[in-house]
Amino acid sequence: MNTRTSLLSAAIVSCLAFSAHAQQAQSATDLDTITVTGIRGSMEKSLDTKREANARLEVVTAEDVGKLPARNVADTLQRLPGVNISSASADEGGFDESDRVSLRGTSPSLTQTLINGHTVASADWFVLSQGNNVGRSVSYTLLPSELVSSVEVNKSSQAKLQDGGTTGTVNVITRKPLQFAKPFTAEGSIGAVYSDQADSYDPQLSALFNFKNEANTFGVMLQAFSQKRELRREAQEVPGGFFEIGASDPVALTNPDLIGVKVPGLLGSTLFEQTRERKGGLLSVQFKPSDDLTFGLNGFSSKMDANNYNRNFMMWGSAFARSQAPDPGYVVKDGVLTQANYTGQPGTSYAVYDMIYREASSKTNYITFDTDWQINDNLGMKLQAGRTKGTGSTPRQFIAELTMANGGGASWTTHGKGSPVDWNVGGDLSPAAAAWGGTWGNQEVTAEDEEKFATVDFSHYFNSGVVSSIDFGARYADHRREALSPEGATPGDIWAALQGGATANYPSGFASGIGGSFPRNLWYYTPGALKDAIINNSTWLAGNDGPTGRHNYGAEWKVAEKNWAAYLQANFVGDWWSGNIGVRYVNVKQDINTYLAVSDAANADVSSLFGMWKAQYFQNKHDRLLPSANFKFDLDDRLVLRVAASQTQTLPDFSALGASSWGSDLTRTGGGGNPNLKPVLSTNLDMNLEWYFMPRGLLSVGVFGMDLKDYIAFDVQTRMLYSELTNQLEAYEVAAPINTDGKVTGAEFTYEQPIGDNFGITANYTYANGRSSHTWEDGSHNLQGTSKNTYNLGAFFENDRFGARVSYTYRSAFLISLSGANPYYQDDFGTLSASLSYKATDWLSISLDGLNLNNPTFKYYQSATIPTSFYSNGRQYYLNLRFKY
Repeated sequence: MNTRTSLLSAAIVSCLAFSAHAQQAQSATDLDTITVTGIRGSMEKSLDTKREANARLEVVTAEDVGKLPARNVADTLQRLPGVNISSASADEGGFDESDRVSLRGTSPSLTQTLINGHTVASADWFVLSQGNNVGRSVSYTLLPSELVSSVEVNKSSQAKLQDGGTTGTVNVITRKPLQFAKPFTAEGSIGAVYSDQADSYDPQLSALFNFKNEANTFGVMLQAFSQKRELRREAQEVPGGFFEIGASDPVALTNPDLIGVKVPGLLGSTLFEQTRERKGGLLSVQFKPSDDLTFGLNGFSSKMDANNYNRNFMMWGSAFARSQAPDPGYVVKDGVLTQANYTGQPGTSYAVYDMIYREASSKTNYITFDTDWQINDNLGMKLQAGRTKGTGSTPRQFIAELTMANGGGASWTTHGKGSPVDWNVGGDLSPAAAAWGGTWGNQEVTAEDEEKFATVDFSHYFNSGVVSSIDFGARYADHRREALSPEGATPGDIWAALQGGATANYPSGFASGIGGSFPRNLWYYTPGALKDAIINNSTWLAGNDGPTGRHNYGAEWKVAEKNWAAYLQANFVGDWWSGNIGVRYVNVKQDINTYLAVSDAANADVSSLFGMWKAQYFQNKHDRLLPSANFKFDLDDRLVLRVAASQTQTLPDFSALGASSWGSDLTRTGGGGNPNLKPVLSTNLDMNLEWYFMPRGLLSVGVFGMDLKDYIAFDVQTRMLYSELTNQLEAYEVAAPINTDGKVTGAEFTYEQPIGDNFGITANYTYANGRSSHTWEDGSHNLQGTSKNTYNLGAFFENDRFGARVSYTYRSAFLISLSGANPYYQDDFGTLSASLSYKATDWLSISLDGLNLNNPTFKYYQSATIPTSFYSNGRQYYLNLRFKY
């Protein structure tokens, strides 16, 4: 057994020194609750439950549909201590809706998301997240807040919890038919959302119907939702970051002082628009033939259509700055060309304009069968089996690239990471002055995620002795994640058709919220004109067309996993203490299929217009014992101490294992996989002291530590990839995943207090210090996803008719990953939300929710002197009428 496990086991055994006489077993649930109906009463109930609990857990409940100022489950979780949210999973930049959840300063892939205790397959609408950047986290944009009965955030592990969450597990619990009080229940919500930046009103509908018989032996519940929202994001982007002028570049001969200086490759004025339509529902059936036996059948489906149009007018620094010298008077500061002017030269294009319209969608579904059987007075069993599948699809991409500003010159001035770059290009920028630069894409990209699973859990209770009960069980899962790109279109004379197409203009006041001086009065081809020109002047080719086909094998990979697990957990209780000790055995087999680009047809297994590839197959096997322990000590009537220790494991991201190498011809950078990666093993310690100083009042402080072995970071490697520009293999700088080590230590503080009969305040703060043994390209040892400071402030008022609450959430800067060959970060940001509610009658309530009320600008950067992007999404207002019978 390894040293880490031995030390942890010794620590767990030493905890038994606190043993005392046994008494009745207590619930292993630790509730910090934000409730939405009767805030004051439920707050008191949750704190009472917390005092009697063992494991470290945070909980959000939602008794009324969508009552919190939140549009999906992630929005409801961001107010809890130790929870971080992000609005993107790859390089799509910041949006106004929460998309990913992570815990205690780690990446979202290390946090596991379950629904009713089982895996939920997931996929994304963004094309890069479908194929190249595929983690193990779940897209919360598919999980509307109406789905929630409660959400549990497990911060300390137990042997009986499903493995996979190194830093914790989020369990979304849905409603069940037999839990309702009345034989018939009907709830509904009719409303609208106003997005101020998109200047759009869109409908929001949801409904719930539940029936159960008088005997409470049979029940059926149906939930449905249909929600539409227009999104408009205004931005400045620096795609690929800054590049470095080399000694072999022509400008080095005339200006040797520029050798090694970083220069913006692209500076973009970016308009992104999207229509998000989320539809789906949940069906749950329960049958209880006897008091000790219950059967359940559950099915859920959610789909989001997410067609989007991105326009990016860019100064093209990499096209001229390597060869043309800037005018005298340029400024170099900290190795960056911070101010420069380039006099126009005929024949040189100083701008490039990308217009990208994509048809896209994502969806998830599951179906499960459950059995809950109390076999006898001392033995209970729970069985669950099912299947879940997620699909992300981009069936069509309509892309045009134009070269512009011929001979017009260019200039820029940077202001560090906190402010947009002031830049401009000269010359004629009208449609008549545009030249055809080409197209790419119009290539199908599909992601499929599927798991079949079965679990069986037993609980044996004892009437005396130090051991109150023993939990044991087993789980099997067969999981498959696959990226596909089998078809695409070979372009014809698209430009001839597009030149006569309809155009439109950027909105007035574009990007005024982010500041800076850069081109804003711009035109673009309408989505219809772009789509028609490409569809009507392209030849669609499938994979079976062989060397002349558009099967992009280099974008395809598959990871299949078989996971066996078994566990044993003993639960203890004494006069002033309680707890559990357990161990979970995990056995995983991985089969990985991917492709390697080759230049020799004799070594190729497949080929197409994208090049030649050799099929590769890898197999990994991992097995491990994961011990855990949780103890609670009642030091007096108001003071509770909790101590937890565990080892947890997360398998590498799917794309980290399987993705074939890919790259951009413009920047000669890209990404790729590493099938030899090991799982992340974390040794966790957690201690928390809670003081219940008054009814509904809590002051708690906790510390935690995670020692991450085989943590996954990214290194820059040179790999040979097929270039569509040169039709041969070229050297690319590829960001590839590697195993390293990391640590996270931190502290959490929580404060809750009522003020009089109607008011109350809540506050929490989390400090996380993360460090990796890996040295990034910028010389740092940052841990991905680690925000050193996170805090939440909230206040509420409530009486029998009226309720109001306001909350502010802040997250400090954190490392995202590599963009090309450069690390990039998201800067600190805070969001302000508020909710007003009025109970007009017993069956009608009205609410007005405001999200992103402070209209935050999401900022990304490469270093203190090099910005990456600035995004403004505007505010959203939701007005809803809720009916209940």
